[in-house]
Amino acid sequence: MSTEASRGNPENQTSIEEFILLGFSDHPELQVLFFLVFLVLYTVTLMGNLLILLLVTASRPLHTPMYFLLGNLSFVDVCYVSATIPQMLANFLRDAKTISYAGCMAQIFALVSCVGSECILLAAMAYDRYVAICHPLLYTVMMNRKVCLQMVAGSWAGGFLNSLLHTLLASTLSFCGPKEIRHFMCDVPPLLELSCSDTALNNAVLHTASIFIGISPCVFIVVSYVFITLAILRIRSAEGRHKAFSTCTSHLTVVITFFGTALFNYNRPNAGYSLQVDTLVSTLYCIVTPMLNPIIYSLRNQDVKAAIRNLAGRKRSVF
Repeated sequence: MSTEASRGNPENQTSIEEFILLGFSDHPELQVLFFLVFLVLYTVTLMGNLLILLLVTASRPLHTPMYFLLGNLSFVDVCYVSATIPQMLANFLRDAKTISYAGCMAQIFALVSCVGSECILLAAMAYDRYVAICHPLLYTVMMNRKVCLQMVAGSWAGGFLNSLLHTLLASTLSFCGPKEIRHFMCDVPPLLELSCSDTALNNAVLHTASIFIGISPCVFIVVSYVFITLAILRIRSAEGRHKAFSTCTSHLTVVITFFGTALFNYNRPNAGYSLQVDTLVSTLYCIVTPMLNPIIYSLRNQDVKAAIRNLAGRKRSVF
């Protein structure tokens, strides 16, 4: 029965108690290998981001607006991966790769909340770099504690409200045919593709939210870095330019990786991509990016390296 024929017909609509997640299911012989690989990725992601949180909390030199925002980014990433990977790991070890309807809605809410919060938080971090480089004399005024708390609260509020809207709309969908989600997790686009309801409103809200929560922060970041670049080029000494650029490259690398994959995932057409492409793209922005964030900031940041050495030195002195 076609999706068009079944939409709006109550006789064809069934009550869904669980969904089947098809992601990675086309390689049954590799399920144990997938489990081990993603267990390692999950462990590395948790350890890296929790280390950043520990350093930002315990190291006094890192008690600055930039590292306060970085610590919150790490917290978002911990929530991010914890909303998706444990369910995936469990499915690797069982034949029935299912998730309950309530679990699916909860996963959508948690995932979309984290995506939205991270988009806004990355924009806040770009603003922090803009103020630090373009208005250094006003930095302590423009980036005081109250402003930082408002930025973080705004990022969580924006992500929460956006996610609440998507989750409520998703909960009204009807499902008439196969309950197989072409993904390794519950997300809005594959659920809309599966539904036999009229999804015009859902798609409109999805693309509108993508503009305000995804594209707008991305544009804000680009504009901020245009001004940052112009300001850096006016610095006379090569050493000064290099130092200014080095404070931005880590954030810019994270921005490109995250926004590139996330915007592709939420703004692509509903059809025309294979399960393998969907799985690859979602793996990049849901798993690989949160894992790389602390690595990128640690490898290119002398303050973080110094904090790690100080923390290691304190532990050795205790023992």
